[in-house]
Formats: sequence, C-alpha cells, structure tokens
Amino acid sequence: MSRSVLKMVLGVLMRVLYRPVVEGLDSIPGEGPVILAGNHVTFIDSMFLSLVVERQVYFIGKDEYVTGKGVKGRLMAWFFTTCGMIPVDRDGGHGGVAALMTGRRVLDEGRIFGIYPEGTRSPDGRLYRGRTGIARLTLMTGAPVVPFAMVGTDKVQPGGKGMPRIAPVTIRFGRPLDFSRYEGMDRDRYVLRAVTDEVMSHVMNLSGQEYVDIYATKAKAA
Repeated sequence: MSRSVLKMVLGVLMRVLYRPVVEGLDSIPGEGPVILAGNHVTFIDSMFLSLVVERQVYFIGKDEYVTGKGVKGRLMAWFFTTCGMIPVDRDGGHGGVAALMTGRRVLDEGRIFGIYPEGTRSPDGRLYRGRTGIARLTLMTGAPVVPFAMVGTDKVQPGGKGMPRIAPVTIRFGRPLDFSRYEGMDRDRYVLRAVTDEVMSHVMNLSGQEYVDIYATKAKAA
C-alpha cells in the first residue's frame, strides 16, 4: 500500500471517528522547506499531524520502532516509515547531532520537517522549555517555522499508551515565523535561546497550556 493510499484510508477513519477541528492550515506554505514545531502530549500526535497536513510531514522517531522481529516487527516498521517517520538512534552519545542532521537533510530537500522542541512528551500536560535544536535548524536552513498545537490528543491516548479513545481533537497552526534576521548566528547560544523561546511562546498561545521554564526530561526525572 502506497503512502498516499495509507494516508487516505487513515484520514477517512480519523475524520469519521474524531472529526478534528483544524485551524490555520493555510499557514503552511504549499512548497519549499518548512519546520512544523509544536507541543507533544501523547504518542499519536505525529499521526494526527501527518493526516491533517496535505504535504508529507517527516519526523524523527526512535529506531526501536522499526527494528522489531517477526511479522509484527515488519508491519510496524512499514507503518511508521510509510507515515513519514525517519528512525534515529536518539539514545546514543551522538543522537542529538544525528537528529539535527536528519532534519537539515529533509529541509534541504525542500520538504516539511515536524519537530517537538520539548524533546519528549509532556509528563503532566504542561508545556516545557524548548531545546535549541529548532533554532539551529531554522538558522542553518532558512526554513520558516510554523508553530502548531495539539489540543485533546492526550484524552485520545492518555499517557501515550493503550488503545486510542474517542475524544474531541483540535489542531491549530500559527502564522509562519521568519528568523532571517539572525542569519549566520546559528552558533550564538543567546540567539538560539531567544529564537527557541519565541517559538515556544507561539506554541503556548496556540495550545493554552501552562508554561514551565524547565526541560521536560528534568521534570520526568524528578
């Protein structure tokens, strides 16, 4: 089954079961490199994102999703890669660099790259501090950043586990953010932080979440 057919079938099921409200979809440019940056509240966020955006969205996923054995493992690998997931070993010492370079390659090819600046799912539904990889990507490639917010997907799959439930879902897209004023400053840590915080501010306004100025990984560890 091709990617377009899979997307069509899943898209129909999603519209019938969830009837998601999608706002600001016209904010996504019809061509050229685009970074979609948003909040991450549950495992299936990427699936909803891929199904509502007309262009193919590529995103990073754990390589363990495509390395399973047997029929089930092969089916999972086929499903995730067909949906646009690019497997990367993010647990290794160079995981962050590999993810960054993968995102840059996607953008250099003129495609859409989806990213969750928090770096992991929110442990409690709040919005956490963004990591500066998003800033490096936009400054290195010149790609605009379109902020988005997933609202209600945490009710569809609480805790990111188990069978999805039926619950209202809203996906909001903000206007594209242009950071060309910082061209050539992708190694300046103050600029990287300023760009990242600006993106997260827009995500917060779209999602309505409470913002916490610490990393989500630190909150999970605590």
